Amino acid sequence: MRLVIVGGVAGGMSCAARARRLDESAEIIVLERGSHPSFANCALPYYVGGEITDPGALLVQTPESLRDALDIDVRVHHDVVGLDAASRTLSVDTPDGNIRISYDALVLAPGAKPFLPPVPGLDSPRVSTLRTVDDATDLRERVTSGARNAVVLGAGFIGVEAAEALASAGLRVDLVELADHILPPVEREIAGPVTAELERAGVTVRTGVAAERIETGAEADTVVLSDGTRLSADLIVLSVGVRPDTTVFEKAGVSCERGAIIVDEHGRTNLDHVWAVGDAVADTDPVTGARRPVALAGPANRAGRLVADDILRPGTARRTPQPMGTAIVRVGEATVAITGANRSALEAAGIPYFTVHLHPLQHAGYFPGATQVHLLAHIHAEDGTLLGAQAYGADGVDKRIDVLATALRARMTAADLIDLDLAYSPPYGAAKDPVNMLGMIAANVTDGTVRLWYPRDLPEVRRDCLILDVRGVAEVDAVRIPGALNIAHTELRDRIDEVRDAADGRPVRILCASGVRSYLAYRLLTQHGFDTATLSGGMLTLEGWLGHRADTVLEHGRN
Repeated sequence: MRLVIVGGVAGGMSCAARARRLDESAEIIVLERGSHPSFANCALPYYVGGEITDPGALLVQTPESLRDALDIDVRVHHDVVGLDAASRTLSVDTPDGNIRISYDALVLAPGAKPFLPPVPGLDSPRVSTLRTVDDATDLRERVTSGARNAVVLGAGFIGVEAAEALASAGLRVDLVELADHILPPVEREIAGPVTAELERAGVTVRTGVAAERIETGAEADTVVLSDGTRLSADLIVLSVGVRPDTTVFEKAGVSCERGAIIVDEHGRTNLDHVWAVGDAVADTDPVTGARRPVALAGPANRAGRLVADDILRPGTARRTPQPMGTAIVRVGEATVAITGANRSALEAAGIPYFTVHLHPLQHAGYFPGATQVHLLAHIHAEDGTLLGAQAYGADGVDKRIDVLATALRARMTAADLIDLDLAYSPPYGAAKDPVNMLGMIAANVTDGTVRLWYPRDLPEVRRDCLILDVRGVAEVDAVRIPGALNIAHTELRDRIDEVRDAADGRPVRILCASGVRSYLAYRLLTQHGFDTATLSGGMLTLEGWLGHRADTVLEHGRN
């Protein structure tokens, strides 16, 4: 059996390694276009910023180590330029010319390539991507050689990591994003505080604008934005997204959707004896059913292993799991993480849902070092199933998102989250863990115990309802919604008539800082016959949603 794998890194190399463990007699050839078949691509920004100091640490394996340990024939600088599925051969450009390589089984792991927008000047030598070890070492060289100003185009996960890394290395950094907030898969109310943390880390964030052109100069380039802003740059990092690198294989008859290879539950393509894994594959979203590439190392590694099982143990291999897109990124001194579907994906799929927000402490409040974990979750409006979750905070974010990713895989409901038996000790958590609390709030919505309103509703709420702020006077003095009636929740029982008079038949919409006190007020008012709802996540969620617009919508300090 000759197994040929096109592309290394996560999916390709995990497939090759698993295949060798299963079959000592197989001939395994890996064809890698670049110089490094197995490297830690997630580590690249941290090398650029100087946290990882040894470039050798970026190399997980080398062709020599793979040959010695696993007897895998890794051929670098081998670019596959053609596929003939009928004869089971590949056309490969090598340093010594074009050759043909036959296969019994073929695994396509070509990965993705950076998307290049039609921006004049993008061919400037000061423009770089951050996808390979060579990219990282080149950028690090520029940083240590005196670069002072950097512009990062694109504020996805890699763009944010690059911006943070460059700022930590002492550069002035502008982060430019066409969408209206950074980290577009993240919801607006989470992206708001993340933006503030980036700015505290020294990054200037510019959203809702695009690079119009790059003007090349002798000493520095100038990035001209669509709003007319001109940014001087010694280096420019292009991180506006990636596209599956599949042109060669699509021309050869491999079925693709928007460039991504279509595979079945075992990674098989439409061509006999041909499988595919990694960033170039159109994975099915387990929540929405949509097909899209998931450019993450974890799913690629797992898929590579299972494809090797299917090739060498046909009929007994497990199905490749549908990736949920669980991801995490450090931003300054905080962390943001996501799993499952976001709001736009659910709406595109027509799935009915509601969202809950909460801001609990990551461990017992009486234990030193307690900080908030800002959580949101999307819940199926009809059956209470968890659909997606996001979190932001200084500590404890990874733990909660990992638990919720597991709950998503198990198709748990809000009630199931309440019942999870999670580890508790004051330094680590609370008797009611944030995940349990999330379940309690969502279950209350599902069974009608509470009704929520959201930041997006604010214009209509201000027009049609009485807004009741049940925070304390000092909190309201600091920031408030203009025109809201302030009655602290501890005084509400004695001032019900005041609320009734102020409402004058209108619905009452309640808020507090995080949603806890307003829930108590909601239960009280509901039992007194009011049409009411409580702001999900309170003022903290509202301010996150508004972001920089908070200064124009809210009042800060007494006049």
